[in-house]
Amino acid sequence: MKKAKQYNINQKDSFKVEDVFVKYNALKDFTTLDAWKKARLVKLFFYKEVIPHLPAEEKFNLNMQIRKAGVSGTANISEGYGRYHYQEGIQFYRISRGSIYELKDHLISCYDFEYISKDIFEKGISLIEDAKVTLNGYIKFVISQKDTKKFNPIPL
Repeated sequence: MKKAKQYNINQKDSFKVEDVFVKYNALKDFTTLDAWKKARLVKLFFYKEVIPHLPAEEKFNLNMQIRKAGVSGTANISEGYGRYHYQEGIQFYRISRGSIYELKDHLISCYDFEYISKDIFEKGISLIEDAKVTLNGYIKFVISQKDTKKFNPIPL
């Protein structure tokens, strides 16, 4: 008969349930991933260097699309990192990759509509390409781990 999973309920914070089989390492979580760091740089680039150049009529169009895709890029990496099974994580990393591609299209649109300069455009393309290469490498790494292990015990 299969043993039931055990949980500890922290007495201090009775609403918290902790998995007793996983030890959390605060020095290693999604913020330590190069893929997340580079997606974050892309997000910050758009917020600081592209969005301020958009005209008022783009406030509810291109502006909002850029904001959503930028946040999605990092958020999906972090959510995928917290998933138990490798395949779940991979799906979130792929969604993040799609958001980064979407940002590339938005950057091209901003350049085509002459909202940004060529220098800003080239800097953005460089950041996006770097983030894509790193995220693709991480996805390949996770796939290789999935092929050798059945479960992903939340990364320690």
